[in-house]
Amino acid sequence: MKILIANPNISTSVTHRLVASGKLVASPGTELIPMTAPRGVPFIATRAEAAVGGAVLLEMLAERRGTFDAAVVAAFGDPGLGGARELFDFPVVGMAEAAMLVACTLGRSFGIVSFSKSLEPWFAEIVAWHGLSGRCVAIRTPDEGFRSLNNVQEEMEQLLIDLANRTVADHGADVVILAGAPLAGLANKIRDRVPVPLVDGIQAAVTMAEGLVRMNPRKATAGTFRRPDPKDSKGLAGPLADVIAHRGT
Repeated sequence: MKILIANPNISTSVTHRLVASGKLVASPGTELIPMTAPRGVPFIATRAEAAVGGAVLLEMLAERRGTFDAAVVAAFGDPGLGGARELFDFPVVGMAEAAMLVACTLGRSFGIVSFSKSLEPWFAEIVAWHGLSGRCVAIRTPDEGFRSLNNVQEEMEQLLIDLANRTVADHGADVVILAGAPLAGLANKIRDRVPVPLVDGIQAAVTMAEGLVRMNPRKATAGTFRRPDPKDSKGLAGPLADVIAHRGT
């Protein structure tokens, strides 16, 4: 089985972290294929950046289609997820969606802890988009900024632990999600220092993607995620234009 880890951010170091964390839970014989956005921003933190990342993600999936069995949108806000499910006939799993759904199997409520204050409004909207606002008791981020995206885990480890513990104590979270691609793998390192289950988004997504490939669900021909009718376009990347026009399918 091959799963594309499609990072719509431009940080290759973050992609490496994602794949390393995903391999900790991947089944024997599952290959995780890394792919990093060719343009965009180092980490998506706003609605505008998510719109850019979502468009780039669709291009990435179109470029590599036919070479993998399922894809993971490897950014916590799931940019482009809805559009990807409309256009493509392979399973596409969002990292935020997978983390929250797994959290709901581990407890009645969950909290989200991340590394940047700028992420809070967008994450709140993503929780609502997935229909899970009633299960999310808090979104907590540090007041201070970070110095290096590549080293944000090491730089903020104790602060993130403290935030997770306060989310449990102050808000009654049954589960804590460590949100954001740069935090991939951190849950394994600190799990014994927080009294409730910690969820790693990429690990949840890889596990879910494997299950969907095995289930082999049919592609919808009705409902809101059926494939749109073919349409001409102008100026789009060739592979994406072909998908939209139903060429080569």
